[in-house]
Amino acid sequence: MTAGDGPSLAEAVSEATAVLAAAGVPSPRVDAELLAEHLLGVGLGRLRALMLGDSPAPEGYADLVAERAQRIPLQHITGVAHFRYLELAVGPGVFIPRPETESVVQLVLDWLSARKQLDGLAHPKVVDLGTGSGAIAGSIAHEVPGAEVHAVEFSEFAHAWAAKNLAPLGVHLIRGDLRNALAEHNGTFDVVVSNPPYIPAEAIPNEPEVALHDPPEALYGGGADGMELPTAAAASAARLLVPGGYFVMEHAEVQSEWIAAMLKRAGVFAEVTTHRDLNGKDRATSAVLAPSGPTPAKNRVTSDERIGQ
Repeated sequence: MTAGDGPSLAEAVSEATAVLAAAGVPSPRVDAELLAEHLLGVGLGRLRALMLGDSPAPEGYADLVAERAQRIPLQHITGVAHFRYLELAVGPGVFIPRPETESVVQLVLDWLSARKQLDGLAHPKVVDLGTGSGAIAGSIAHEVPGAEVHAVEFSEFAHAWAAKNLAPLGVHLIRGDLRNALAEHNGTFDVVVSNPPYIPAEAIPNEPEVALHDPPEALYGGGADGMELPTAAAASAARLLVPGGYFVMEHAEVQSEWIAAMLKRAGVFAEVTTHRDLNGKDRATSAVLAPSGPTPAKNRVTSDERIGQ
């Protein structure tokens, strides 16, 4: 703790809020409180109670506020990202999971719940393509008891973070390319979910936290329109799913029509549906692999190429 003549916790948080607001941080008050809570380890409820008294500011608080004012991501400073019911270890080299992705997990949970009621699917097999920190795969493993969950990540750094987060949850993690990973599991997954990179090559994110600190390989989807990896994820879903299996993919709001058209044009998906997130934005698109399934394995490339057209 600071010396008796130092600022109180309430004063320090108030000053930190002003500093972060001046630096353009989107949620200065929340971030100021979370940084204090990180140092004190007391939880936000207890922190706010302490702020009503004359508790001193924790030692090192001003230094952390200064880092955040430089637009270093809050999660890089604390080493933790909160996602649904999980606390994920994160840091440089891995994409910080976003709150809007929680709605993608909910789509999977809702579909699995409906399937369980309809035909008793109690032990679904699920794969997350491009898992990053493991947020999606970890949440499904945590919230669907009995699920067999797999995850694929190409980046060496992100894979290391995912391994730390997913090992306690029993997720089968491999380092591989979502384009061709898990070929030995073709036609066996009930659900394929993906939040692939999808930003166009020439687009630069507005937020410094994203532009300067999220790894480029987790942002840019390939090609001028950013659609190479999303298209590849759809092709992999076509080969990995059982007939009637569920595919859902996150994307940018402006890409929803293109992705829906791509899935319909593929000729192997049905029930193509666009979904809005909690902010009312077209954030994800889902589809079901048609009962006839994709073409046989020996001709699989034909179906995959059709998706890419």
